[in-house]
Amino acid sequence: MRWTITPTPFDDPDADSLRRAQRKELDARYGTSDHEPGVPPSAAEVPVFLVARDADGSAIACGGLRPLPDAVLGAGVVEIKRMYTVPSARGSGVAAAVLRALESEARRLGARRLVLETGTAQPDAIRFYQREGYGPIPLFGSYAGSDNSVCFGRELSAEDPGGA
Repeated sequence: MRWTITPTPFDDPDADSLRRAQRKELDARYGTSDHEPGVPPSAAEVPVFLVARDADGSAIACGGLRPLPDAVLGAGVVEIKRMYTVPSARGSGVAAAVLRALESEARRLGARRLVLETGTAQPDAIRFYQREGYGPIPLFGSYAGSDNSVCFGRELSAEDPGGA
């Protein structure tokens, strides 16, 4: 499968469609629509949002970056938000490609570390992040105390192009 990954506004219709598909899948996994601690990200908080499109131009994967306030985990920390791949594109490598592109964009923003939250009902996501070089970290920010959250992080360096 071939794809292209491009910066896309957070509120673009294709980006919105992917995020709605993610919500629907997560609502089914958790049995409720109330499974994300804290305030959901908005266009104002997500300066980078990437969408992967297949050869036909269909949106198949996405992910964004939300810089965190220094008070949360220190300076230079950016949170990965809304990573999602449509079921038909899973296993193709597009999710890893989006993650590498997000890491590159985070470096461009001056980030020194990436962090993320996923959930206990998402073992596939947990395996993915571990395979891609992300290690478990304590729950942070609005995720602290959540029974459904698992957090991961990865230090970034200027020399590392994202390979794990």
